[in-house]
Amino acid sequence: MNDILTTLKEHGSFTTLLGALKKAGLENQLSEAGPLTLFAPNDEAFARISIEDLESDLEKLNSTLTYHIVTEKIDMAGIEQTENIYTLNGKHLTVQLDVGQYKIDNAYLVTTDIQCSNGLIHVIDNVFLPKFSGWYCACC
Repeated sequence: MNDILTTLKEHGSFTTLLGALKKAGLENQLSEAGPLTLFAPNDEAFARISIEDLESDLEKLNSTLTYHIVTEKIDMAGIEQTENIYTLNGKHLTVQLDVGQYKIDNAYLVTTDIQCSNGLIHVIDNVFLPKFSGWYCACC
């Protein structure tokens, strides 16, 4: 079984995420021992935001990407039993049931419980954006 980073690379739908992780220096974080959970926005999700604006500020990029990483393994059953998920950047994601589908912050789960040697991947349809003072994203 592959680690989270290798699984993302092999999947083919995470080119933008992988580029952002590399730019932020977070690739090793997803290949090291876990347990970890990654809420992984696919390329379609990144197409909804201005990734160039995000990548122009390394601090914002790092904060955004660590907002997608949880330092414990949370499967779908765990998501169904919680209202908040605490992320690597210290902020929490809000879980809610929306018309029979789970929504985490501003994203719906597309695919869940992709097993990796160091944790899990949940594919999401939007990019989680922590609040930045003076920064606004029209997509959310």
